[in-house]
Amino acid sequence: MTRNRHGSSVIEFPSALEIVTTREFDAPLELVFDVLTKPEHVRNWFAPFACDVTECSIDLRVGGSYHIVFVTEDGNECSFRGTYLEVEPPTRTVSTWLFEGWPDADAVESVDLRETDGVTTVTMLLAFRDQAGRDHMTRSDGQEDSFNKLEDYLRSLLDG
Repeated sequence: MTRNRHGSSVIEFPSALEIVTTREFDAPLELVFDVLTKPEHVRNWFAPFACDVTECSIDLRVGGSYHIVFVTEDGNECSFRGTYLEVEPPTRTVSTWLFEGWPDADAVESVDLRETDGVTTVTMLLAFRDQAGRDHMTRSDGQEDSFNKLEDYLRSLLDG
């Protein structure tokens, strides 16, 4: 990994209830999938900015659940949880998605990965149940910062 792709996510809104984020990573497909789905990796990049992950559990199987908690610089706890609906290593996961700070903002999150010439493209689709839930998602800076951390973490793994 040599290219810096910080800030390069493409965000689209295919419908009033959907948000699609696409980001490329200079890393092999299998490694990106592992870093997105294994707790020992997720805890190193998931929390944006200077936040710290305090809990990370992932049971990667259909019907299994995940729960990730981080604490913000001002002490607020952010808790994300869901249940896996599809798991197709190393190219796809589909799960329910709930940020507990927005109890009415539940969604289904689909994550698709594809690799071309050593570059893995991650496409995340958040499909909200209703407009009230979707209306919470007015900014993507936290997700972008997490993706920047993901890129840096992948680089650290590849550079040894």
